[in-house]
Amino acid sequence: MSRNRVLVPFPQEVIAEVDAMVEHGKRTAFLVDLAKREIKLHQQRNALRACAGSWKPEDHPELAQGSAAWVRRIRAEGAERDRVIEQHREAK
Repeated sequence: MSRNRVLVPFPQEVIAEVDAMVEHGKRTAFLVDLAKREIKLHQQRNALRACAGSWKPEDHPELAQGSAAWVRRIRAEGAERDRVIEQHREAK
């Protein structure tokens, strides 16, 4: 990845806090990592805003009783399926 130098003025107290948190010589890597995380959060927020309203309750009646009830039902179906498979194996 190519790098460009950018002069970004920071308040002295912020730099002092960063320097107290990271090893000597690691300030730039810390700030780059911080910027990358903030960019990712910003992109995620924008994606969530863009898709707002796309989920419609009428399109998902299986969740009418709540997602927890749906998950319990799906897990119970899986447990029943496992029980039937085990019975089939034992019958052989």
